[in-house]
Amino acid sequence: MSGCQIDKNVIRPIRFFNGACQMLDQRRLPTEEIWINYTDYQGVAEAIRSMVVRGAPAIGVAAAIGTWFGARDIETESSEVFFVELEKVCEVLAATRPTAVNLFWALERMKSFAHANLDRSVLELKIGLEYEALAITQEDEQLCIKLGRHGAGLIPDGARVLTHCNAGALATAGYGTALGVLRAAVASGKKISVLADETRPFMQGARLTAWELQKDNIPVTLICDNMAGYLMSKGEIDCVIVGADRIASNGDVANKIGTYTVAVLAREHNLPFYVAAPLSTLDMSLTDGSQIPIEERDAREITHVGDIQLAPSGVPVRNPAFDVTPARFVTAIITEAGVVEGDYSQGLAALFNK
Repeated sequence: MSGCQIDKNVIRPIRFFNGACQMLDQRRLPTEEIWINYTDYQGVAEAIRSMVVRGAPAIGVAAAIGTWFGARDIETESSEVFFVELEKVCEVLAATRPTAVNLFWALERMKSFAHANLDRSVLELKIGLEYEALAITQEDEQLCIKLGRHGAGLIPDGARVLTHCNAGALATAGYGTALGVLRAAVASGKKISVLADETRPFMQGARLTAWELQKDNIPVTLICDNMAGYLMSKGEIDCVIVGADRIASNGDVANKIGTYTVAVLAREHNLPFYVAAPLSTLDMSLTDGSQIPIEERDAREITHVGDIQLAPSGVPVRNPAFDVTPARFVTAIITEAGVVEGDYSQGLAALFNK
């Protein structure tokens, strides 16, 4: 994929080199920075499923790239056959992870581009899908920068900010959503510090958020998930900001498991609870969060850390990867189109008309 300039000083989890897509293996961070090459859609699908790449916007970018790879490798000159095979590619990618709506948004955008160009040859469609995937990648980073600027004003100078999971550059094409807001606040001259929840069981806060913030020289302190309430009660947290994997039309927010707990604690301690997410994370087809599918992951993520067993063999395990925070606990939702507070049903819908 040509035309994608790489700034080595910016954290990006996906890059392109010699016709391959390279993904930073987020399972190996923070101790190893390993890049894996992908050249076909099956490999990209497995990267999404196994969490080599994770974070809703980054999953969407990866899905777009996977769709392009799949389209490129369809061997036919028949438009009819091409569209049948393209649908099969998208079905494989769609089956990887159910909660992050950006995945399905990206697949629909790629398919819509193809169907809008029915009069083109198969070769032209393949080239067009390559550039559409590149556009999605580049747009994601730019909209995160816009989102960050919109949200920076909500973060007071000197704020001690709690985050949960990783909603940074690693979860997007670059810059980040929740961490993008904090980066923008720092860029505006504010001095802030971050408390990063470890985020059991996959430890995205400990492994990824702390790693990113250290890279950016933003003060960060790692805490266990169950310490947040105590620190709030001691007056050591001023606000909370998280990302999202899907937001219903009423403002209910699906995010990494444990987010709901943090939101309830923030309400109890009268602390602002902000959600930062692009418009592609809004699912306006859902009336509320009860309709959001919640992914259940492998029990081994709970019972083991690497090869070390933590729990007795055979014990039943629940491992929902996400929970839903009701809109009433959300102080504001920050997007690239602006900030919404109060009536989310009207406010979120209005964003699409800007």
